[in-house]
Amino acid sequence: MAIYTVHEPPQQAQGSAPDPERFVFVRDGFAFWAFLLAPLWMLRHRLWLVFIGYVLLTIALLVALGLIGMSATVMAAVAVLLSALVGFEAATLRRFTLGRRRWQNIGIVVGDDAESAEQRFFDAWVDKGWDGGSLSSGSWGSSAPPGPPPVLTGTLSRRPASPEVIGLFPEPGASR
Repeated sequence: MAIYTVHEPPQQAQGSAPDPERFVFVRDGFAFWAFLLAPLWMLRHRLWLVFIGYVLLTIALLVALGLIGMSATVMAAVAVLLSALVGFEAATLRRFTLGRRRWQNIGIVVGDDAESAEQRFFDAWVDKGWDGGSLSSGSWGSSAPPGPPPVLTGTLSRRPASPEVIGLFPEPGASR
């Protein structure tokens, strides 16, 4: 089962309901295409600042490695590791960009694939209703917000301390 974060676009007019067709579901986990084709993946998802930062970082790393005399094998390994980092952090990069564009993270949903996650989200969205800006529960994994932690009432009984035992070890020379 995959975990998706749900992002709502900024509202166009005051008080208008959001368009469900524009909601974005961002899957957590490793993104294979972001690893394999990092710059193209960034451009496809319109991550302009992330793309510029990736290009600048890649160029700076490769130039620095070239200046200190590293081999082409080391440079290739660094490029692969940087792509792996992008693959592992792809969802975070997308959420960062959506947040910069004032999209609101309105929930988390679990599903086998994107379609089942959307189905679960919109079923819960219709059941709970829309209160004008955020969903009433804020999390789709639970039906109610968590309450305060339980409070221990009463006293704990203690066994009388044995003169032979300190901690878990008996005194030296004491009978077993």
